Amino acid sequence: MHLLVKIIALKQKTPNKLKILNDPIYGFIQIPNSLIFDIIEHPYFQRLRRITQMGFSNLVYPGANHTRFHHAIGCIHLMQKAIQVLRFKQVAISNEEENALLIAILLHDIGHGAFSHALEHSIVNGISHEEISLKFMHQLNKEFNGQLSLAIEIFEGKNKRNFLYQLISSQLDIDRLDYLKRDSFYTGVTEGNISSDRLIAMMNVKNDELVIEQKGIYSVEKFLIARRLMYWQVYLHKTGLVAENMLVNVLKRAKELADKGEVLFCSAALKYFLYNKITSENFTLETLDLFSKLDDYDILSAIKEWINHKDKVLSLLSKMIVDRKLLKIEMQKKPFKKEFLDDKYKEVTSSLGILKEESSFFVFTQKITNQAYNYNKPVLILSKKGKLKDIAKASDQLNLEALTKPVIKHFICYPK
Repeated sequence: MHLLVKIIALKQKTPNKLKILNDPIYGFIQIPNSLIFDIIEHPYFQRLRRITQMGFSNLVYPGANHTRFHHAIGCIHLMQKAIQVLRFKQVAISNEEENALLIAILLHDIGHGAFSHALEHSIVNGISHEEISLKFMHQLNKEFNGQLSLAIEIFEGKNKRNFLYQLISSQLDIDRLDYLKRDSFYTGVTEGNISSDRLIAMMNVKNDELVIEQKGIYSVEKFLIARRLMYWQVYLHKTGLVAENMLVNVLKRAKELADKGEVLFCSAALKYFLYNKITSENFTLETLDLFSKLDDYDILSAIKEWINHKDKVLSLLSKMIVDRKLLKIEMQKKPFKKEFLDDKYKEVTSSLGILKEESSFFVFTQKITNQAYNYNKPVLILSKKGKLKDIAKASDQLNLEALTKPVIKHFICYPK
């Protein structure tokens, strides 16, 4: 009797790690094993709940409030489907490789900072998010006794089986199959709604290359066009560009003031990155731990408080972001003339009562590039006769040739 009570008590203490999550896009998503459950439960991964997938895109599309956590869980679901399809087509994938693929795709974005790329261009600019992702993965590998070693090998492209890496990173990888469909759903931009199920069902492997069977060619065409449209309509939307660049300038100004010894309101994690120069060489375990505590909430709470700071540049930019009174943006195919830029600098210096060297925080020009398809990393179509052909040549869609050419646009931002 006492033994039975002990067994029942033990069962009650042991958490159920085979969870099922309900996703608004795919429905029920199953966590495949206890190792992946424990990785998801880890504070490093839980941070992704507090990192928005699309930065300030919600200033344009109010529904775009989904997080990197949503995306990572969606990716693991699609990877499970891809593995199932490839095994059905007699592609040998061991249980160890399956687990490694699931872990690699789960952690592919773990190194992204608050508001995605804003930190990389301002206060954590001495190291890329890809490098930070690897540092997270290596640290998790230590904590989980080497169980992530194969996942890291595949993530870095060092595994001898090339198609495994292509599932993680290529022009038709699991990452893109999720974020296009997910971002389309949350923004309401239907042009980006691809058929990820159909594309995965058409996957195969030939000569160690991830390929798409010929009958899936139209789905690939739609995928490439959808990606192009999503970049112009969503990822490179002019309002989103302005907001992200203004955030970068706010953080740059805060960094400048911190370097001069100014006291700034901020969380402990944000303070560390503002008051220290971060490089890949000095990115220690302590730095990684602090980075894992830095998220969108730290940035937003700081900006709200910086509205009251005595520095005019920091205060004005912070208020403009919080109140959504953004800078005006103009776009054109050619670079803006220096004379036009100089005139704007003078106007801003005069109207805002700031120093000439401070005007570049309010007036700036950059260029954006959109290349929907890259010949160097081709999407290969497998014909019924077993031959491989680049989608751009296999397709009868004339637009695909045009998608290989980078489209460059220049923009300037300045106060209205």
